[in-house]
Amino acid sequence: MSFFKKIFSSEKKETLDKGLEKSKTNFFNKLSKAVAGKSKVDDEVLDNLEEILVTSDVGVNTTLKIIERIEARVQQDKYLGTDELNKILREEIAGLLSETNSGEDTEYTIPKLPDSAGGGKTPYVLMVVGVNGVGKTTTIGKLAYQFKKQGLHVVLGAADTFRAAAIDQLQVWADRVDVPMVKQAMGSDPASVAFDAVQSGVKQQADVIIIDTAGRLHNKVNLMNELTKVKRVMQKVVPDAPHDVLLVLDGSTGQNAFEQAKQFTAATEVTSLAVTKLDGTAKGGVVIGISDQFQIPVKYIGVGEGIEDLQVFNKYEFVDSFFK
Repeated sequence: MSFFKKIFSSEKKETLDKGLEKSKTNFFNKLSKAVAGKSKVDDEVLDNLEEILVTSDVGVNTTLKIIERIEARVQQDKYLGTDELNKILREEIAGLLSETNSGEDTEYTIPKLPDSAGGGKTPYVLMVVGVNGVGKTTTIGKLAYQFKKQGLHVVLGAADTFRAAAIDQLQVWADRVDVPMVKQAMGSDPASVAFDAVQSGVKQQADVIIIDTAGRLHNKVNLMNELTKVKRVMQKVVPDAPHDVLLVLDGSTGQNAFEQAKQFTAATEVTSLAVTKLDGTAKGGVVIGISDQFQIPVKYIGVGEGIEDLQVFNKYEFVDSFFK
């Protein structure tokens, strides 16, 4: 289809291709065996494709949707060659991602917000959630870098006060990117830190305020109460904050990422997703499944360790790289 045109820079697309190499190779090795000796997409090919998608961490429910769509295409076209299967997969999966508004952007952007009641600039407040170890702090640092690169004034808030390491790690990124960070001592009230960070951001006329939060999931009720409180105190400064609640998931954990998404979406309203560590795994299909199952748009994907390797998720480039 015509929408599979190159919209990323060649360097960015090469990074994406490389980052999804393991997922792509794993998928196509299985697909090649499934269609070997077949010229037509029949029930056996579809059964094999279903198994391949499930074992590629796309997830059962999303896989069934994709298979149903391809079956409809087979019935419509009467004869569908196996050589067309790759193209159809690309089209149907891009269509599926469109239903959650995933992958519409190509650059780091924030919406233009109306001025505050006092006539001042309203900062875009981004609250980041996710369990420890998924790359949450790194994602925040890379986001700060990218927003600053766009000429935006960024302020960080270290509201994960449960671990001293979390505050220290975020400080390292703040220093590296050269953006201000608001913090308190370990064990401080996270909501207090969030309040200070938003208040400081408003005073500094920041464009973006990124708030880190605790990643523990041992008690969903406590987590829910804490995140609700963090939101409530931020709204005392910026009434509609946070404007985005970004859940960071480790793509290399496959089905466990689904479980994390389930837990966090039950604890708080999640409005966007970042899926990290896709370069070290063959489980890239998890991006498709999580976006579809939870009906939450994927905004960013991590395809390498470099500071530029957190990419804005674009469905056409992703599908092009995955099914190349």
